[in-house]
Amino acid sequence: MKKASSLSQLGFDADGASSGFFRPVADGACTPSSHRRRLTKVSVIGAGNVGMAIAQTILTRDLADEIALVDALPDKLRGEMLDLQHAAAFLPRTRLVSDTDLAVTKGSDLAIVTAGARQIPGETRLNLLQRNVGLFRKIVPALAEHSPEALLLIVSNPVDVLTYVAWKLSGFPASRVIGSGTNLDSSRFRFLLAEHLDVNAQDVQAYMVGEHGDSSVAVWSSVSVAGMPVLKSLQESHSSFDEEALEGIRRAVVDSAYEVISLKGYTSWAIGYSVASLVASLLRDQRRIHPVSVLVRGFHGIPAENDVFLSLPARLGRGGVLGVAEMELTEEEAKRLRRSAKTIWENCQLLGL
Repeated sequence: MKKASSLSQLGFDADGASSGFFRPVADGACTPSSHRRRLTKVSVIGAGNVGMAIAQTILTRDLADEIALVDALPDKLRGEMLDLQHAAAFLPRTRLVSDTDLAVTKGSDLAIVTAGARQIPGETRLNLLQRNVGLFRKIVPALAEHSPEALLLIVSNPVDVLTYVAWKLSGFPASRVIGSGTNLDSSRFRFLLAEHLDVNAQDVQAYMVGEHGDSSVAVWSSVSVAGMPVLKSLQESHSSFDEEALEGIRRAVVDSAYEVISLKGYTSWAIGYSVASLVASLLRDQRRIHPVSVLVRGFHGIPAENDVFLSLPARLGRGGVLGVAEMELTEEEAKRLRRSAKTIWENCQLLGL
């Protein structure tokens, strides 16, 4: 039996297929195409656990009219697409296409890159660098060619360095190249604080900035709940909230991804929701603030000549990065941020881009 994902591939003519089911209104001036809106297309490159969690979350949140999936493994790719297509009766109407050829991404409004070697237990994100840069040399220029007006959202690790790589290889302005950065780290930070304070995590304002990785910075000075500063209250009510304890909490946030990887082999659901929140802010022009990896030369004492991408709270909309917040950091927080930037820049310099 011929394999197919649509009736047209089985030989049925799709032209006028709906005419037997639907009758036009008496005044036929308004044809189905008269008020056709511009459709939104999102491409996800990499159909692994992370890529599919992102695609599934975008699909269920009805954030795109078309989703294109790309992966190097054709059988797995087709299986993933069919598995989602078979849920069509339970989901918003979204066209799903897939191919091993990046040409399927043509006309994308947003291209999300998750492709890369999987992080293995005990491996740091920066150790993934050389294994993934070669892959980006094949992916990013092709994406830029097929969708020259798209936004690029990089999720592959080490995300800060690879966002820099994508910026260099694409030729896009920095405002249209974004890394998922510490958006998820900040969510983990908010979760831990919310559990301790017995409040909803959505009511906790707390940011992790800098590298998405070991040198990330917990911005304790700006943590608040309902507009009330949290750190002073915690230190007054719990003498154990000293510098060592604060570092322990930051470390717990950083290590949480490693813990998930050691337990189930990979992370997927949290990053899926995290990226979907970025997609909504970008494509729906929501102007929401997210800590994502952006070009930060000149911020907080980072040398203006260093093209470093790391996470700071950024305002996101349809045009990409619409602005970066000038956070008030303590001197110690700014020092740690500059140290994080130095680590990332040293790795970028090894690439010769």
